[in-house]
Amino acid sequence: MMKKPFITLTSDFGVQSQGVGIMEAVALEINPDAHVIHLMHGLPDFNLFYAARTMETVNYLPVGYHVCVVDPGVGTKRKPIIIETGRGDFLIGPDNGVLAPAARFLGGIKNVVEITNKKYMRQPVSPVFHGRDIFTPAAAYLSKGIEIGEFGKQISPKGLIKAPYEEAEIKNNEIHSKVISINKFGSIHLNIMHEAWDKLDIKIKDMLKLYFNNNTLDLPFATTFGDAGKGKPLIIKDDYGRIEVALNQDAFAKKYGVKIGDGVLIKKISPERELHPKNGLAASSQSPIGKIK
Repeated sequence: MMKKPFITLTSDFGVQSQGVGIMEAVALEINPDAHVIHLMHGLPDFNLFYAARTMETVNYLPVGYHVCVVDPGVGTKRKPIIIETGRGDFLIGPDNGVLAPAARFLGGIKNVVEITNKKYMRQPVSPVFHGRDIFTPAAAYLSKGIEIGEFGKQISPKGLIKAPYEEAEIKNNEIHSKVISINKFGSIHLNIMHEAWDKLDIKIKDMLKLYFNNNTLDLPFATTFGDAGKGKPLIIKDDYGRIEVALNQDAFAKKYGVKIGDGVLIKKISPERELHPKNGLAASSQSPIGKIK
């Protein structure tokens, strides 16, 4: 028995939008055997950082066909694209950088095609609803076995719009990172993959120093939130492949005024300095590097 193909839909439409149900209906009309998963429709409006970060999590789903409709440039000259990944997934959406981080988690980019073949679009194509008329139909036809080359011409991955964030830069034992998302609990997530972190000489209970927004903060690398006292800071591996900075049972972003896109510099504190995560770690308002861009 063949497995049902997985199609995922992600957007900033809001769950109250009829567009969400309409996209599912379009997918199922083309391929009634597909299994449609609504990954997220509550993304902040037009926010490519949040959208790209959310798309990274399809790595935890079965190999499938993943549509993202966070598309401020809909109807303009920006290209509708399909990215084939090394794992075998297909990412479908606008060429605005929102798909690139997901491809990093899915084995890299194997092939890219611009969607131009009207045969695989819903007609007439609305200039403001490509999610319904271009992206979702492409995912559904792909799930039926239509080859990626049938949708349009191949384009070079080098020509794609850059992602809203690149991977953190590591140099001179320093990690130059950015905040790429803030979760419901106020924890911040950085553009540092678990794999990159694992290559560093940082062990559980090691103390780290963070510089951000004219603040300096000492905190431990921990396994989970309860490893620090209530309200105390810590840094952990999050549950979706990135590095997270949090307060135990409090909102880090709110307390320190952190926003998406803010820079965070991380340094390891020298071994001879003994600091204990549960004893309370003070944050200084003076950062030697000021606000990181």
